[in-house]
Amino acid sequence: MRKVFGTGRSAAWLARLPWEQEVTSSNLVAPIAPTTSWMSLGASPAMDAEYHAKLRAAHSAAALVEPGMLVGLGSGTTATEVVRKLGERKRVEGLNFVGIPTSAATAELARNCGLLVREFDEVGTLDLCLDGADEVDPRFRMIKGRGGALLREKIVAYEAQRRVNIITAEKRVESLGAKMPVPVEVSIFGLKHTERRLRALGAETTPRIGETGARFLTDGGNSIIDCRFPTIADPATLEQDLLGIVGVFETGLFLELCDLLIVGSADSVEILESHVRG
Repeated sequence: MRKVFGTGRSAAWLARLPWEQEVTSSNLVAPIAPTTSWMSLGASPAMDAEYHAKLRAAHSAAALVEPGMLVGLGSGTTATEVVRKLGERKRVEGLNFVGIPTSAATAELARNCGLLVREFDEVGTLDLCLDGADEVDPRFRMIKGRGGALLREKIVAYEAQRRVNIITAEKRVESLGAKMPVPVEVSIFGLKHTERRLRALGAETTPRIGETGARFLTDGGNSIIDCRFPTIADPATLEQDLLGIVGVFETGLFLELCDLLIVGSADSVEILESHVRG
């Protein structure tokens, strides 16, 4: 039996999505604009299917943005596709909104796409936050932070009225930590001591290394230690234990921070509402 992450759907929100086909009870199928296929670049069929699933979900998320909104823009490969689609909507439709980027990379991309961006402290509560996720369990709890912007992403998510997360189907898991480690953002000062305390909680730790081979640093100048646990039976307790370690700034456990989950596959998009805010 296929397991579903929830049952409710917001009619007002779904009406904004670019569906042309009839919406069914299980899948919402949307058209997708032709793009350069990874197949043409020598990629495997599986990679091509994954790319189109991500693109379809990202385009569906971008369709939720309305004129005049304040929108948090996440970081990572899925968020990149959302920003590119919003740039297209700006050019084609004249869509005007203000984006609040969660990383320097997203800010640069947004500007290059012709979008208006502002610093977070220059605005108030956001209407919407659009971001990806690395894992999502049946209770909409997430692991995020593979893109290295977890602290800023969490700050922005907490100040958004609606949090929308965009994933492909393989990122749905029964238990957090099944595939991905938990990123933990820490101070560079005393890194080894902080890592030792993380190991005392049962983590197998790996300080993150950047593409150049040097230590990865966040936009805020912090380090990230990826922590793999044998099991994560209680994510909330684990989060509190991690935050209780001096030197830990934030964790990649995002709990009760997803209002709407958009799950893309090669030929459809599923929309799931969490009701975490009642």
